Amino acid sequence: MKIYYTILLLFSLASCESKKNKANAPVSSRDTIAGPFNYNLNVPERYFMPDQLHEISGIAFSHGEPDTLYAEQDEQGKLFHFKPGSKDMVVCKFAKKGDYEDIAISNGIVIILRSDGILFSFPLSEASLPAAVNVQQWENLLPGGEFEGMWADEKTGRLYVLCKHCTDDKTSKVSSGTILQIGSDGKITPAGNFSLNVKEIERLAESGKISFHPSGIAKNPVTGEWYIISAVNKMLVIADEAWQPKAVYPLNLSLFNQPEGIAFDKTGNLYISNEGGDIGSGTVLKFAYHGK
Repeated sequence: MKIYYTILLLFSLASCESKKNKANAPVSSRDTIAGPFNYNLNVPERYFMPDQLHEISGIAFSHGEPDTLYAEQDEQGKLFHFKPGSKDMVVCKFAKKGDYEDIAISNGIVIILRSDGILFSFPLSEASLPAAVNVQQWENLLPGGEFEGMWADEKTGRLYVLCKHCTDDKTSKVSSGTILQIGSDGKITPAGNFSLNVKEIERLAESGKISFHPSGIAKNPVTGEWYIISAVNKMLVIADEAWQPKAVYPLNLSLFNQPEGIAFDKTGNLYISNEGGDIGSGTVLKFAYHGK
């Protein structure tokens, strides 16, 4: 009888240890929890956008402050800012109609990315005006191609722009990016390059050959990891600070109609914006950070 209870006790301890190790283990690409159990991608707080933001594209916070979300509409050359969940929005016209894909904020400067690689910048203080006054246009800073993802580091003034499809890229092998520097005077200058290994993304996704076309990037302020979304592939890629892919997660099609923008607030909560479909509204999905 003692031997029986000893075996039973050992089995119980082994089972508990197995569960503990499983809970602390990295999540595979087939799971629905992104990162080390920090976010549940199936349980968001959902904010529905008004008609004027049906085609919401990029989103950003200033210094990670969650009370004010900045967003741009895909076609109108307008910047919006509002409290998530509020229907009251402030609208600022910054340029004529075009294909605007992402927004970043750094050093009190708003930067807007057009899909052809041209950047527009103006003081954040002008975001509450009906139209921005001191708008600068920046050309020839990015290689030829199409762009959708951009993020600014407000501590360093570095601006990271990731190609959706660049002329020199083979999208089944590499996705390249450009680093720019935002000066204290608002001037934007070249500062380097980076790249994502698409073959490694393929391996992690376990889905065969893919052409990777990222639509948004942001850096997690808590973990230091890069979060990259792809509307074409309906996936979230997590990479380390050196851009080495670590994990790939499929996105729930019922929640993510067309994921275009991604941002974090200062406490690590994750926000992903989706353009509206033929019958649905544009949305911003908030995923609470649960800690480690």
